[in-house]
Amino acid sequence: MSAEIICIGTEILLGDILNTNCQYLAQELAGLGIPHYYQTVVGDNLERIHQVIEVAASRADILIFTGGLGPTPDDLTTEAIAKFFKTSLEENLEIVEVIKTKFASIGRKMTSNNRKQALIPVGAKILPNPTGTAPGIIWEVPYNGKTITILTFPGVPSEMRRMWQETAIPFLKSQGWGQDIIYSQMLRFRGIGESTLATKVNHLFSLKNPTVAPYASAGEVRLRISAKAASETEAMALIQPVAAEIQQIAGLDYFGKDEDTLEAVVSKILRDRKQTIAVAESCTGGGLGAILTAVPGSSEYFLGGIIAYSNQVKMALLGVSEATLDQWGAVSHPVAKQMAQGVKQKLNSDWGISITGIAGPDGGTDTKPVGLVYLGLASPDGEIESFECRFGKDRERSLIRYLSSYKALDLVRRKLLNL
Repeated sequence: MSAEIICIGTEILLGDILNTNCQYLAQELAGLGIPHYYQTVVGDNLERIHQVIEVAASRADILIFTGGLGPTPDDLTTEAIAKFFKTSLEENLEIVEVIKTKFASIGRKMTSNNRKQALIPVGAKILPNPTGTAPGIIWEVPYNGKTITILTFPGVPSEMRRMWQETAIPFLKSQGWGQDIIYSQMLRFRGIGESTLATKVNHLFSLKNPTVAPYASAGEVRLRISAKAASETEAMALIQPVAAEIQQIAGLDYFGKDEDTLEAVVSKILRDRKQTIAVAESCTGGGLGAILTAVPGSSEYFLGGIIAYSNQVKMALLGVSEATLDQWGAVSHPVAKQMAQGVKQKLNSDWGISITGIAGPDGGTDTKPVGLVYLGLASPDGEIESFECRFGKDRERSLIRYLSSYKALDLVRRKLLNL
């Protein structure tokens, strides 16, 4: 028993709108514990909609449609469903009166083409739309020896979500769906690649309940642990032992779960220790400072930053020596160290962190290619360290700057936890 989501609209295929409806419905189905294995987007074409329905009806028991319920000729959803299941449409006078009333409430008269929205397949029930003029349907129709449950919603996200909450969920639960829930916890990691982490926890990927699945984005890897159970409490009881094992395996590469962000984690550690930090940035142009100050209350621990893009500013404000710049260049271990030490002393902070590098697309050489970045860290105990990062010469400038900022922030987290 499973559900399938079918989103109808050529505008989605063209990329004119973002398909948030599908994401929302997928999350809702998981919350109800209803298995969901496929999603389809199809344009406003009767034949192609029929092809999609044929495939979906062969493998799912609940078909959830969004879009295509409007009054214009290209709104084909209801017509396509009725024709596929060889059922005629009939005008529902109750819907006609509701539409007339909604138009009258804004001082307008219902146009003739809106009557199209009152056509529903014979035997289907109305799925009310409290805010818009396009109602949906709830229809249980026999097909190839089983019963298919069809739910249709307009494409407008706010209308669809209210209809789902107020009518669809109660209906599904009344039919015995949603007795269990699927609850997930997301573990988040920095400083380790997806393949490396996957190798370390490979033995957990064969679990059936809970399940473990990897996700990766720029600079971060995530493992989602999902459990199916009668309640969130029971699901968490299944998830926790697996999460604890993964955290133990990952060590410092693990930084948080669910909605935790790296900046929020660093913020909490600095606050708990009543320590402050200041930043000196070159190639990131203030990106690290922006990340740190995105956390509410960051003034408690973030003293400020110096964007030292030119060598003159590095020397004048951060105390980087001209001799060091001449010998090693701005993108180097010694300069990163002097920048970190300089901002720490200048702003009188506990921690000083620096970034200097080549973000591109120009400026790289054979020995110092685009993507080469040095991070400097000055600790409260007087230790000054530097770290080399190579993010790749073919990456976009914005990505190199982003990765540099978060690599520096993760470096601070690791040093704080290792004290």
